[in-house]
Amino acid sequence: MELSLRACLQTPRCGGLTDVAGLKVGHDTLTTRPTGCTVILAEAGAVAGVDVRGAAPGTRETDLLDPVNTVDRIHALVLAGGSAFGLAASTGVVDWLVARGVGWPAGPARVPIVPSAILFDLWMGDHRIWPDAASGQRACAAASAEQPAEGSVGAGAGATVGKLFGMAYAMKGGIGTASMRVGGVTVAALVAVNAVGDVIDPGTGTVVAGARTPGGFELRDTTASLLRGASALGPVSGAATTIGCVATDAVLDKVGCTRLATSAHDGLARTISPVHTAFDGDTIFGLATGASGIRPEGLGVVTLAAAAAQVTAMAVLRAMIAAQRVSGSDVPDVPAWADLSGPL
Repeated sequence: MELSLRACLQTPRCGGLTDVAGLKVGHDTLTTRPTGCTVILAEAGAVAGVDVRGAAPGTRETDLLDPVNTVDRIHALVLAGGSAFGLAASTGVVDWLVARGVGWPAGPARVPIVPSAILFDLWMGDHRIWPDAASGQRACAAASAEQPAEGSVGAGAGATVGKLFGMAYAMKGGIGTASMRVGGVTVAALVAVNAVGDVIDPGTGTVVAGARTPGGFELRDTTASLLRGASALGPVSGAATTIGCVATDAVLDKVGCTRLATSAHDGLARTISPVHTAFDGDTIFGLATGASGIRPEGLGVVTLAAAAAQVTAMAVLRAMIAAQRVSGSDVPDVPAWADLSGPL
């Protein structure tokens, strides 16, 4: 799989997270302002790990995924907008799973394990609106094993990129997904791209979407501008964040899933610049359903890591291609890649 914007455009379907057997994906997109949540269901259970790289994360139950801790199975993941308020969507997912008897056996009960991460999209419309428990339940009800929708949906509904010089010069982010087969297993990623930095095409090194010049139709290249001494507006801490999941049907333990998530961050570094900043809470979960029955060893472990980085980078590019412009009286006018690709 070639890693470039051109390859994404030439391949109408780059696969998706649901190509991993045992996973379903559902989005809930609010109509009252651009925000929402995305649920990844693993009702039969999946081994999980996590790697948090940004300095301003908003998460739930990530400590439980540390390999030294006991519980090794999760039943769902939640990615949500709304900053820390959006963690409320997880409660709805827990309730939905409880109603179906899904959870970790704990005494007289089954406790659903639902790690979660949020991104900051409160710039977009009324900041008093965020994904709540009802939103999480709707996302569960919508979940399926079909190809997930991409772009300005779910957790990517209010996502933006290129914000270091102010929202007036930002562009629309979104959610993207991709998959590949390697070594007899499937590896896939789903990423909600909401970075402070720009999105880069690894094939050419050029900026795909990000901070625009005052004229509005050219991209200024945030990293190059900073290195030339440009002054940024400096968004408040936690004002961005890229979150997502990389998954496989290989057999992995919690250490392996954590390493998978770590490798996925390489994919972010190839396509977002700057990345993992003091204003981002970049978080990637690693999942393994074990459905293939294959346990990678030796070179297979290295291959799995390389695939994780590749599909994560491709998912970031897919998010930009599918993103849709946001405008209106109560939200900033934020163009998408499709709006500027002609003039650029």
